[in-house]
Amino acid sequence: MTLLHSLQARVALAVGLSVTILWLVAAFITAQRLGHQMEEVFDRDLRATAERILPLALHDLRKRQHDDDDDDREEHVEELRPHDQAITYLVRDSAGQVLLRSSGAEDTDFPSFDGRGFRRTPSHRLYYDAARNGKVTITVAEPLDHRAEVSREMLVALALPLVVVIPLSLAAAAFATRSGFRPLRRLKQALEERGVHDLSPLPDTAPPSELKPIAGAIDRLLSGLRAAFEAERSFAANAAHELRTPVAGAIAQAQRLRTETRDRQAAQRASEIEATLKRLMRMAEKLMQLARAEGSQLHLDTTSDMRQVLSLEVRHFGGSIPDDHSKIVLSLPSTPVISDIDPDAFGILCRNLIENALRHGAPGRPVEVVLDADGTLTVGNEGPILPQTLIERLPQRFERGGATGNGAGLGLAIVKAIVDRAGGRLTIISPVPGRQTGVCIKVDGLISRASPSAHSTRG
Repeated sequence: MTLLHSLQARVALAVGLSVTILWLVAAFITAQRLGHQMEEVFDRDLRATAERILPLALHDLRKRQHDDDDDDREEHVEELRPHDQAITYLVRDSAGQVLLRSSGAEDTDFPSFDGRGFRRTPSHRLYYDAARNGKVTITVAEPLDHRAEVSREMLVALALPLVVVIPLSLAAAAFATRSGFRPLRRLKQALEERGVHDLSPLPDTAPPSELKPIAGAIDRLLSGLRAAFEAERSFAANAAHELRTPVAGAIAQAQRLRTETRDRQAAQRASEIEATLKRLMRMAEKLMQLARAEGSQLHLDTTSDMRQVLSLEVRHFGGSIPDDHSKIVLSLPSTPVISDIDPDAFGILCRNLIENALRHGAPGRPVEVVLDADGTLTVGNEGPILPQTLIERLPQRFERGGATGNGAGLGLAIVKAIVDRAGGRLTIISPVPGRQTGVCIKVDGLISRASPSAHSTRG
């Protein structure tokens, strides 16, 4: 049933069956025409045999009659000469007396003469002729079995080439169909090899005229999707960027109001407004990061050492962690971890993972950040075990996982966007392997495109 769903298989099957049927019809018509032609040839041979033998028989009879007159013998000759061919004959006089016969000629196979022409019995095909005004007649007979045997031999000779030609025709049809569908397979392969975020136009491979409308429609669809995504990302980035200045001004006004007022209740409200505006500022920052993660080029022509980027991000957090909060424990390999991923994008990824672990980890317990030599980044923190249903929702946008913190719910969504576009894998594990509690987030596959021989770094 799978083959019937394949256009190539259906075309090859249709062409192969059509060629086979045409060959069989042509062979059947040829066999019919050949049968009629062979009957005509056999009949001409019978008549030609009679016309050749009758004069010879008359000459032989005259000679024998002359000898018989001299010897005063009876005018009856048993046979003209030995004969072992399929065609037999009898020469009779007007009274039906046999004058000459061929070898193997039986009287029962030769009905009485009833006029010139062809006759057919259940076992023979006959031809009658006469001479001396009907005083001497000849009957030539050919067994129908002989004709049937010759016809079978001719049909076998005609069918044998078909035994070879038909399979070769089917193979040629399958090969031609497969060759003809090669551009379609190339288009299919080009589409399959594209990443989910690759919306660039299809390469110009000069497809056949039948595929040009399809390739054009795909390019128009990709162009429309690319324009829609660019518009969405541009709006989010611009909106977030435009919000920063007025929000920063509002925060400054709230801080000024809190310091200048003597009303304790008004000062408290000013502090609440400041906290709310700061959350809005963080939201705008996250939206800008998300827009960059979804729109920027993540793989560059140059490479960098991922250790340096990760160390810089850890140092950035080190100065802003309160004394009573979690500490960051960083573990790096001794050899460079080279990758062609954009260092800024990798820094955004590390920043969000570490910030997420600090916000949701158990207070006073360290956040472990480990970078392996193969480029696998692992960030783990202590805390309650997360159910599987929540783990599946965490990488979604604005999913806070039930936390009571002031996060925007975009950190893991930004991480997932970067990992997906970079061709890596994001894995959330709870509890931490080897422990009873905690959450571990692992990112790997980010250096799969890096050159093994690359040693250049960029901080």
